[in-house]
Amino acid sequence: MEITLNGYYTLILATLVLLLGRFLVKRVKFLEDFNIPEPVAGGLVAALVIYIINLSLGYSFNFQQELQTACMLMFFASIGLSADFGRLKAGGTPLIVFTLVVSCFIIVQDIAGVAIASTLGLDPLLGLVTGSIALTGGHGTAGAWGLTLEEQYGVVGATTLGIAVATYGLVAGGIIGGPVARRLINKLGVKPSAHNPNPTEVERLAGKQSLYSTKHKEEEAYRNKEIFEKPDNIRLITASSTIESLALFAAALAFADIMTIVGNDTWFELPTFVWALAGGVIIRNVLTIVFDFNMFDRAIDVIGNASLSLFLAMALLSLKLWQLADLAGPVLVILAVQTVVMIAYAYFITFRIMGKDYDAAVLAAGHCGFGMGATPTAIANMQAVTDRYQPSPKAFLIVPMVGAFFVDIVNATVLQIFTKLPFM
Repeated sequence: MEITLNGYYTLILATLVLLLGRFLVKRVKFLEDFNIPEPVAGGLVAALVIYIINLSLGYSFNFQQELQTACMLMFFASIGLSADFGRLKAGGTPLIVFTLVVSCFIIVQDIAGVAIASTLGLDPLLGLVTGSIALTGGHGTAGAWGLTLEEQYGVVGATTLGIAVATYGLVAGGIIGGPVARRLINKLGVKPSAHNPNPTEVERLAGKQSLYSTKHKEEEAYRNKEIFEKPDNIRLITASSTIESLALFAAALAFADIMTIVGNDTWFELPTFVWALAGGVIIRNVLTIVFDFNMFDRAIDVIGNASLSLFLAMALLSLKLWQLADLAGPVLVILAVQTVVMIAYAYFITFRIMGKDYDAAVLAAGHCGFGMGATPTAIANMQAVTDRYQPSPKAFLIVPMVGAFFVDIVNATVLQIFTKLPFM
């Protein structure tokens, strides 16, 4: 028997899932240590309860898809609206090089996933789910592409699998990053620091002027610490800034809707959430570069984070865990190989190309974090390393910018190419 819930009840249940997740993350140390998002912690419990109800009573639940889709599009629009290409100047050449290193890894990750999935007799598209869709992309990308693969390509269980793989990636990325960096640092002969450096020592060790000396660098420090390390911190936003930001979101979503219609009638067909991301990028950079418009990043971040949380909660409520029963064994094999691939790439490629020095080792730890999990996992990996050894302002400048939005733009492009290949 199916029970259909309208938008009001869907929203109510989603918020309850978020509150449950917050409670679990605060009480269960494992969830906190590995940066498991609150929507995932609460949503997986809710999905398990729904699974038990289905097995015992035969009930299944349908939730309003339009509300979930709207939240998903808002999240991807927020990534685009945050993608200020002017910040490339702050990172300089190392930022561009690291973006290229990460981009190549996305291709390697997808090739590995597709190859192993095909060898095991699975749909090659499931290889993408166990590749950059869920691992580099994280839960948001996993949910978005999962819906696309189910609706447009008929891949049963893609969303469920993507959420599960993304959760594994958060744990695995948090586990492997530290050991990879420590082995590299030991080879360099860098010794653990006996004390915590103060800001003056940070500047001396980095060979740079203070990160806090100008308004621009203050904003970069805010984005690196407040957004990526402490996403739950209170942000000082106003009603007017929120309304302005919502207008930008509306423009990005309108662009996505129009381009989806145009794309469906031409060869240039892309998922709507990719157009939302692209629309955000275009709007952001046209306004800031051409019109010198002052974007209110804090409001964009708050709206984007709230939209992602609601989207994940609704996606997890809609999971059908029974669809994963036949995939468990092959998926574990793929994930084991993907973990080894990530370790090898960070150790032999990321470290070497980024300079074979201490900063490169910290960047390798960060790459393990968001190459398997998400930007908060990358930040946690780097913090664990720098707390033990010495600061790395270069890594903390580069990784948040690449992991937060540049990687999503590249990932969307690579995935679109892969889905159009003849053997997929």
